[in-house]
Amino acid sequence: MGATVRGVEVVPVRVEVVVSGGLPGMAIVGMPDAAIQEARERVRAALRAAGFSMPGEKIVVNLAPSHLRKTGSGFDLPIALGILAATGQIDPAWARDALYVGELSLDGRVRPVAGTLACAICARRLGLDFVCAADSDPVPLDDVRLLAMTSLVQAAREGGAAAVLPAHRGRAAPAAVEALDFAEVAGHETAKRAFQIAAAGGHGLLMMGPPGSGKTMLASRVPTIMPPLCPDEMLEAAVVHSVAAEPIDAIIAGQRPFRHPHHSATLAGLVGGGSPLRPGEVSLAHHGVLFLDELAEFKSSVLQGIRQPMESGSVMLTRADGNVTFPARFVLVAASNPCPCGYFGDEERECTCTVPQIRGYQNRIGGPLIDRIDLHLDVRRIRPAEILERRRGTSSAQLREGVMAARDFASWRASQMAEKGSDGSIEALADGPRRFMIAQAELHAMSGRAITRTLAVARTIADLAESQEIESAHIAEAVNFRVRDGIGGK
Repeated sequence: MGATVRGVEVVPVRVEVVVSGGLPGMAIVGMPDAAIQEARERVRAALRAAGFSMPGEKIVVNLAPSHLRKTGSGFDLPIALGILAATGQIDPAWARDALYVGELSLDGRVRPVAGTLACAICARRLGLDFVCAADSDPVPLDDVRLLAMTSLVQAAREGGAAAVLPAHRGRAAPAAVEALDFAEVAGHETAKRAFQIAAAGGHGLLMMGPPGSGKTMLASRVPTIMPPLCPDEMLEAAVVHSVAAEPIDAIIAGQRPFRHPHHSATLAGLVGGGSPLRPGEVSLAHHGVLFLDELAEFKSSVLQGIRQPMESGSVMLTRADGNVTFPARFVLVAASNPCPCGYFGDEERECTCTVPQIRGYQNRIGGPLIDRIDLHLDVRRIRPAEILERRRGTSSAQLREGVMAARDFASWRASQMAEKGSDGSIEALADGPRRFMIAQAELHAMSGRAITRTLAVARTIADLAESQEIESAHIAEAVNFRVRDGIGGK
């Protein structure tokens, strides 16, 4: 049994091999891609290098179901074992009751392929053993029998089952590295508060400020205040990275993903695409942080492509052979200069841009995307004297403690509401906060989405204060972070 990856899901594929009379050669049918067609040469060389003989007859390999397009080089190993079983060179029972995934080198060694973890989950679902390359990514599953194969040479020398190791030895968790800390950032206490709210409630955050104001420094420290991945989140995020052939060691160790794509990224690079389909940066940031620096420099079409994932937490890509869905539940952190020269609104350097240039630059981001970002923050440059004072501000540990407490309180509050028969989708406000919210919405001409998102931020602020009710002060802080006097502080 083999498998093909479709999105982040794996479809089992039965590898059928028939050796019959006819002109010598190998035909692979069942809608294989170019990588699978090339397996003919890799399998032939690997079998000979391992001491097996290649039959001088017609070999037909069928990948069932035939209507599904198969991709990847992971079919090398099951095809080779199918040929050996069909010609009686190994015990056919050896190739049964297991899902095999691996690419073969010309000397018979088994190499790892992308999507190993997703294939292991498929094997667990089918109740099969899982066999992969010995140096594949670690597989953090306790309820599936994991086996590892080093090469076909061992099978030739010692016989069938001896080539399968007793257990898959995954890599150890990465050594701890010195983490970044918000305490290293001078000043910016308001910004740290905004990041704490964003981390506690999963809200998007946009920073506007001149070059050198510390936007990237602040954003790079967001993962240090987020709680570690829970087992379910870890598995979901690791599967996405495994399918994309990205390292998963740090994710298995509990670290949340932090993705920082360049502003030249294409739409396919950001939301996914290509052939075969590959997850984009929004999916690789699943359960983590997506940091878009120089936001106004991204192409407008690329930026608008992330609006739907921000709303739904997933990306659906439509192709001729059907739809593929990638998970994409992330915290968006974005940063941008307020104008082409970067110094509009700066207290020390004069802006050299005209008003039309400033408006055109800020309009590149687009109103619909701005409306979906909950926290808007002006970041000023810190004065040299303030930096040289070497005072340590609020640390990541302090901010993370508040984030963890807020999430625990939110979970408790949700359980209390569930007991009362409420789904918590709409929270009733007391008379005073309700009138205050209406007044703010009318004053700032808020849309329905803006009102809903402002209340969501206020709810997070209330959770940080461990308050069951949203108060006017919580709404005021949420409005202050959402409504600015023009992007860039104008």
